[in-house]
Amino acid sequence: MFVRTESFREYIQQYPIITAIVCINIIVYLATFLPFLPNNSIILSLIGVNFLIGQGELWRLVTPIFLHIQFTHFIMNTIAVIIFSPFLERLLGKMGFINLYLFSGIAGNLATFIFLPATYTHLGASGSFYGIFGFYFALILFRKHSFPKQIRQSIIVILVLGILFTAIQPNINWIGHIFGAIGGFGFGYYFLHFGRGKYQS
Repeated sequence: MFVRTESFREYIQQYPIITAIVCINIIVYLATFLPFLPNNSIILSLIGVNFLIGQGELWRLVTPIFLHIQFTHFIMNTIAVIIFSPFLERLLGKMGFINLYLFSGIAGNLATFIFLPATYTHLGASGSFYGIFGFYFALILFRKHSFPKQIRQSIIVILVLGILFTAIQPNINWIGHIFGAIGGFGFGYYFLHFGRGKYQS
């Protein structure tokens, strides 16, 4: 399920939305440090800043999902999306997966805006990534017989490790992580109980 056996060409053909998200992440990341571009202006235009969101710059609830400054943050989130998302793009279809990814990220960013100080700034796709695992948690909770026991255990272990990582690491937006996961879980609950088949491409 999480082991990728496709060739590069096959992966692009089978998972165009994941490929597009990865390409956007790469382009935005490169734009933040290539010397011939106005790096600071790009970062300041895209980063989530709570008091600016409060002043009406609502795009900042979305753009931080695609913004990474530190290489380790960028590469970890990008690899995680590449490995763990294909099953969901197939299950949900193109529009369904886009909706899950954006909904989870926005849920995390909106919670960040509501619960953290006005001066707080944030960036990264972690809310969307945790939303992916929130959706998986909904799957194994409500459709557990559809997955082998080993897969269910792997998902739970990754979720627990993610929560522990959020709790012990400094400068981590744990609000964004937790509410991204809640958003993904809620999306999964709706899909499984009310929208099954609705998002097929």
